[in-house]
Amino acid sequence: MHADFSAFWKQSLRERLETGAARTPLRSPSGGTWLARWAGVCLVVGLTLYLAVGYDAGFIRINAAAAAYPDWVWQCLTVLGDERVPFALALLFALRYPRVFWALVLAALIAAAYSRGFKALFDTTRPPGVLAADAFNLIGPSHTRTSFPSGHSVTAAVFFGVLIYYTRWTGLRALFLALAVLAGLSRVAVGVHWPVDVAAGLFGGALSAWLGALLAARWPGPATNLWVHVTVVIMAVILAVTLLFDDAGYSAAATPLAVLGVLALGVAGVQYLLRPWIGYRRG
Repeated sequence: MHADFSAFWKQSLRERLETGAARTPLRSPSGGTWLARWAGVCLVVGLTLYLAVGYDAGFIRINAAAAAYPDWVWQCLTVLGDERVPFALALLFALRYPRVFWALVLAALIAAAYSRGFKALFDTTRPPGVLAADAFNLIGPSHTRTSFPSGHSVTAAVFFGVLIYYTRWTGLRALFLALAVLAGLSRVAVGVHWPVDVAAGLFGGALSAWLGALLAARWPGPATNLWVHVTVVIMAVILAVTLLFDDAGYSAAATPLAVLGVLALGVAGVQYLLRPWIGYRRG
């Protein structure tokens, strides 16, 4: 019975991956335009801030304005840039939209090289490393090094950027764009990044999302490759498990993170185990 179910499981998932791939076009010209323009705006904003005022441009003003809102708002927004969150969210649609999932994987790899490469190259000091504790509002853990670019901003822009690329509805694209920008601004609000870091992070994330989608269109085969898909899904499941007990220092976001972890694991369990088992038993 075990061998029979294993064969049924593999065949079932392969069929669902093929069906899911057919739901998504390889390319989205309008999505690419959105991402290109978004990246361009971020680049202009970042360069303007840096060249006109300096690296710390706008930090005190934005941080002070953000302090008017409850801390939990910024904590919940900032965890959108936690690398575990996009992968947990991706479990909700990975099997139904495998091409989107594959583009997200490729974009994440490009973004990781961008973010970590520039962090190692510049190793700039964050606000807590140069400002007095009473000069700004710090929410959550303090960080002092590797400020440029904002990794959370890169991650949020990658995830929502890939969704912007493939989504057909303008309203949803605007919503995803707003969430990515708010996640980026939250890094200034919680006091661990300069606005220039955020602009650079959103620029790199949007560009990575665009390149990831283009690469996925030119190399679509792995999107429906069962073992490539399952390997990434297992990694996403492991990351989702950590959301149940690790809030990354943002205690107000602990419950939402745990709820997301449970939801992602539940959906993955149903999609990849329970549904094939029911189909096998009925067959």
